[in-house]
Amino acid sequence: MPFIDAPDAAASEQTAKLYAEAEANYGYVPNMVKAFGYRPDVMKNWSALLSSIKANMDLRRYELVTMAAAKEMKSSYCLLAHGSVLLRDIFTAEALRQVLDDPDAAAIDEAERTIMRFAAKVVHDASSIKSTDIDELTQHGLSDAEIFDIVTAATVRCFFSKTLDALGVQADSAYEKLDLDLKTALVIGRPIDGTA
Repeated sequence: MPFIDAPDAAASEQTAKLYAEAEANYGYVPNMVKAFGYRPDVMKNWSALLSSIKANMDLRRYELVTMAAAKEMKSSYCLLAHGSVLLRDIFTAEALRQVLDDPDAAAIDEAERTIMRFAAKVVHDASSIKSTDIDELTQHGLSDAEIFDIVTAATVRCFFSKTLDALGVQADSAYEKLDLDLKTALVIGRPIDGTA
C-alpha cells in the first residue's frame, strides 16, 4: 500500500487522460501511473525523456542497463517490469535468472557484463567512476555517445525507481503470474501489491 493516496481520475483533466492512456495500454491503471496522478505533467515529461534516451539504444542493451540499475537500487517494481520485457523479448526464464543471479556465468557477452557492472556503479556511487571505468567500456568498442546513453539510462532509472519506492508504491498484482523462482529473484525490495 502506498504511503500517499493516489487521486482518482476526477482530480483533473490531465489525471483522467493519464489514467485512460494507461488503461488502454495495460488493461488497467498500474500503481506506478497512479503514483504520478497528482502531477501527470511530471510523468509525461519523464516519459518523453526516457523515450529520447531509449531511441539511441537497442532494446537488449537498454533493458540490461535498466535491470542492473534497478537491482542496485533494490527496486522490485522496476526489476519486475523490465525483467518481464527481457523474458518476453530476449531471454528464457532460466537465462534471465542466470543474468540476475550471476552475470559472469550467464549467456551474455563480456561487453554486456561490463556495461551492467558500470550501470550498477553509476547508481551506487557515480562519483566513484574513474577514467579506467570508461576505458574498460571503450575497450569493448563502445563510443563516447554509447557511454553517454548507458549513463543516462541508469540515472533516469534512479529518478523513477526512487520516486516509487519513496512513496511506498508496490508492483502491480499482475506480476504474480510470473514463475515463482523468477519472481523471487526479481522481488528484492518492496513486495508485490497484495502480498506479505
